[in-house]
Amino acid sequence: MAGALILTGCNGNGKGAGGTTDSGADASATKAGGSGGDATGTSAVGKKPSATVSAGSSSAGKAPRAVTVASKAPLPTLPTASSATGAADDGCDHKMPISPDEVAVYRYTPEGGSLSLIVKHGNWGCGTPDSDGAPFETVGKETFIPMDQAAYVTVTNPIVESTENQPIGVQEFLDWLESHPNSGLVFTYHLGADGAIDRLDEVFTP
Repeated sequence: MAGALILTGCNGNGKGAGGTTDSGADASATKAGGSGGDATGTSAVGKKPSATVSAGSSSAGKAPRAVTVASKAPLPTLPTASSATGAADDGCDHKMPISPDEVAVYRYTPEGGSLSLIVKHGNWGCGTPDSDGAPFETVGKETFIPMDQAAYVTVTNPIVESTENQPIGVQEFLDWLESHPNSGLVFTYHLGADGAIDRLDEVFTP
């Protein structure tokens, strides 16, 4: 009878342990299953929409931003007309005043009993790369400047075959003007006390 009680007690403890173990296992399984199911469900339900949303926001959001950035990109700066002109500046003053002591000589006249040169005033313009030098640009009408019969005159090419000024007589100079009217050769001149030219020097031009 004592053996039966021991056996019964063992069986009761065993059952109790087994029951506890079984219920614990069942609870663990349930808990694990429940939590696993919940975790899996949450993962499946949560991750899928968030992935979809992020993909949608990525494709729908980034493309407009790229277009916006591209539309706001600065355009390259093109050279303006003024800078091109500044780059091509030849250093020549295109608004030079009329030269006070230079004239283009065309003819002469002895009218009124005195000698006068028929001239035009002007200034030196701006030469071009394919030219030999700057041109003398005349302005206004022809005018008369009295000239002293004893004036000192020097000339160069084409009046004489020289690039250096050579002195000649007034009459020789007048003869050349008569045979080559309207040549427009440029001379520097100086007026004497009487207002007549007392010195005349040709300006050599190539």
